[in-house]
Amino acid sequence: MELTNHNPQSGTRLPAFTLVELLVVIAIISILMTAGSIGLSGMGGKGVTSGVATAEALFDEARTTAVGRNLRTAVLVAKSLPNNPANDLRRIVVATQNVDANGDPVANPPWVLSSRGLVLPDQTFFSSKYSKRDHAGSGGDLDTITLTGAKKAYEGEYYIYQFNSQGICTTPGASFIIGSGARPLTKPADSSPPRVTGSAKRDFGGFVVWRNGRTSVFRSPEQMNLDGSITTF
Repeated sequence: MELTNHNPQSGTRLPAFTLVELLVVIAIISILMTAGSIGLSGMGGKGVTSGVATAEALFDEARTTAVGRNLRTAVLVAKSLPNNPANDLRRIVVATQNVDANGDPVANPPWVLSSRGLVLPDQTFFSSKYSKRDHAGSGGDLDTITLTGAKKAYEGEYYIYQFNSQGICTTPGASFIIGSGARPLTKPADSSPPRVTGSAKRDFGGFVVWRNGRTSVFRSPEQMNLDGSITTF
């Protein structure tokens, strides 16, 4: 019995990439990946990069919490924690307006923690020197509050970024900037502020907070108004 091959493609050569074409594609991909990694790591080291990303997530949490619960919210950055100085300029938390059962504001304490927040990576600190109320305009120092009624490790003085009950930032244009540094963690940051380490301006990163609560990451030291003689935070 004679068998008939009904496959019209039988015996034909299927199109394929040559070895040279594959090598060219691999080289192009390598170049693109290298360029991308340079673009992502150009501002700050690994600690700064991850710190900026997680801080942005907390700001988004504060904004969505404000809208979802119809309450004022705040992102708090530790300035001085008497019971936990190792986390000065490193601990960041989200707080909500304190209200009673009827939804009326409670004055004492005015803020209550809504999350444990985060602690910036090792040797990464918040910069009160370069973080401003109105970064591109008149500048000015950030407001501070004293947090009480929380766990002892969280009580202390904090820099504050506020959102109203519609998720609108009440200090539009405020900046959040962190950098790589070193300091003795057993002492308060007020008396022993971080000292700049590494490549100075390139070891800083951050973002600006817009009126709608969204954030935009800084892409260069010039955008952060960093000067050429950075020694402290």
